[in-house]
Amino acid sequence: MIDLNKDVKYVKGVGPNRVKLLNKLNIFTLKDLITYYPRDYEDRSAITKLRDVKDGEKYTIEAVALTEVNVRYINRNRSFEKLLIKDDTDSCVVTWFNQPYVKDNIKKGQKYRFYGKITIKNGVIELNSPTYDSIEKTKNTGKIIPLYPLTNSLSQNNIRQIIENGIKLVNNELPEVLPEYLINEYNLMDINTATREIHFPQNFQNFNKARKRLVFDELLSMQLGLLALKNENSEQVKGIKYDENVQMSDVINNLPFKLTKAQLRVLEDINKDMENEKPMNRLLQGDVGSGKTVVSMVAAYKAVKSGYQVAVLAPTMILAKQHVQNYKRTLEQYGIVCEELVGGMTAKRKREVLEKVENGEVDILIGTHALLEENVVFKKLGLVVTDEQHRFGVKQRAKIVAKGDNPDVLVMTATPIPRTLALILYGDLDISIIDELPPNRKKVETYAVSKRYEERVNNFIKEQVSNGRQAYIVCPLVEEGEDESTANLKAVTEIYEKYKNEVFKDFTVEYLHGKMKSKDKDEIMTRFKNGEIQILISTTVIEVGVDVPNASVMVIENAERFGLAQLHQLRGRVGRGEYASYCILKYNGGSDITRQRMETMTKADNGFVIAEKDLELRGSGEFFGTKQHGLPEFKIANLFQDMNELKEVQSLAIEIIQKDPKLEKEENKPLKLLVRENFTSKAELTI
Repeated sequence: MIDLNKDVKYVKGVGPNRVKLLNKLNIFTLKDLITYYPRDYEDRSAITKLRDVKDGEKYTIEAVALTEVNVRYINRNRSFEKLLIKDDTDSCVVTWFNQPYVKDNIKKGQKYRFYGKITIKNGVIELNSPTYDSIEKTKNTGKIIPLYPLTNSLSQNNIRQIIENGIKLVNNELPEVLPEYLINEYNLMDINTATREIHFPQNFQNFNKARKRLVFDELLSMQLGLLALKNENSEQVKGIKYDENVQMSDVINNLPFKLTKAQLRVLEDINKDMENEKPMNRLLQGDVGSGKTVVSMVAAYKAVKSGYQVAVLAPTMILAKQHVQNYKRTLEQYGIVCEELVGGMTAKRKREVLEKVENGEVDILIGTHALLEENVVFKKLGLVVTDEQHRFGVKQRAKIVAKGDNPDVLVMTATPIPRTLALILYGDLDISIIDELPPNRKKVETYAVSKRYEERVNNFIKEQVSNGRQAYIVCPLVEEGEDESTANLKAVTEIYEKYKNEVFKDFTVEYLHGKMKSKDKDEIMTRFKNGEIQILISTTVIEVGVDVPNASVMVIENAERFGLAQLHQLRGRVGRGEYASYCILKYNGGSDITRQRMETMTKADNGFVIAEKDLELRGSGEFFGTKQHGLPEFKIANLFQDMNELKEVQSLAIEIIQKDPKLEKEENKPLKLLVRENFTSKAELTI
């Protein structure tokens, strides 16, 4: 049987240099190689007559070489090559650049197949830098050709050949991962044919069947895994039934502001969960600034006053510290003790906090990943709140939950995910959405501008900062040239030098990026929050939750490089105080998609509307930015394009799990293996 974990270096055509390039693409094994699916296809199978070609389009032409290839050298290193070809309808001039070797490959009087882009000037048809084959061969023409995402120094021909060699090596020996009854019922292609046809389809009908099969596998394994997780949660022994006499309204009525209807509705859901003996597993979605934290505080009050402790897990130290301040301000008046546990504390202070937590003297412990460590022992943990769920995995959630006896779990995220999608992605959680903003939230005026407005933007920043405000400038990169496609982008460190020493030399300018040490990041963010830094140049590391009410300008460089959901998150960093706030999107390139995306950002301020549009324009692969930790990675499924299939597969998964919760029946054994392989390495499932 074929070993799919075999190192890719053993595949024919992969030498030491190419191994490194493939590893850059996350291809390490034979399995990674054959599941590295094309991003697009070119149909080079249809032959077009020269009389029917149109300017600017790509075609496959079958024609005879009327001349030898004429090579002309411009200098020692540069040349261009010309050839005249003719079919039975017209003639055409073929040109190549710096490819003198074509002279040896093409013979006068012989027939060839050419594929490339046509230009028509003054009635003369030209074919520019085409690929070509002799009539007997179909290596580069005469068929559907896959196009793959690439990295530096790896050509389409290279990767195609390596993948073809990988598929030959597999030799139709891939084990079938679906039960026969599903293959028959859904009329699915077998796994070996689907793998071959997704890379090298004989026709588009075969491609569609192959894609349908592979998408089905991905979606079904995810749905079965999530349902199994949900089952495990609901099968657990009784959870905590909180005291019905502890009223959330005691805190709500004392707050210095009124909660929105949406917040009150969500608290009703949470209160019902907490008074039920089944453990709560709830996802709380809310747009940036919608007031999720205060909802978690009210839930924490009920837990503590019912005799339990609360753990609040935040993704960064500065966010943990911000939560500590907010929780203390709101809850200390009720005799509730809040403490923080973060990296960088002195050993003595840490010991004191841990001791108090274990003795039950701390009611609410707020911290970063430090909360997951083994030496953190609670006396009576009843509620776990995780902030920004996508920064933590399902495993990490399970780890902290294990510190209590089936505690309730509240998962919060400001990453807006369309509801239909959230129900599917977070299948192991119930979902609540805060879909309105507090009345005091300022709308952030958003403008999309091209590079030529740079000076005006800089003057606007100066004006705002001179009036006492602060500004963020966000870039997509840390250092110039991180990969070939980003060489023209402004890096944080480079832009910082320019802005600090030239453009904004009269102001305090600092920079921040993800490669810095946590301690340094937190120090800079704290200084910015305290108003000691006027202009902060940063990567998206500032995206999550820190409140700087005095910041009124968010400028995003190369905005076309970010997802809409991410741009919306970044925009949410301003408009958090009493001042009018602005988001300026500086973009390059004028493609239709770029224009549509910028227009969406200037018109929409609802995160869920923006998320739907983002998913529609970019597909699910890029939608989440960083992959959803704890969920299988989609290599081919697109959650927008495949929404109907997703719903169909979800119903099927529910039916299968209802009949066979642990997938123990003989017929479902392949499914058990599929779920284990795709899911359990990322989530702790006992299936």
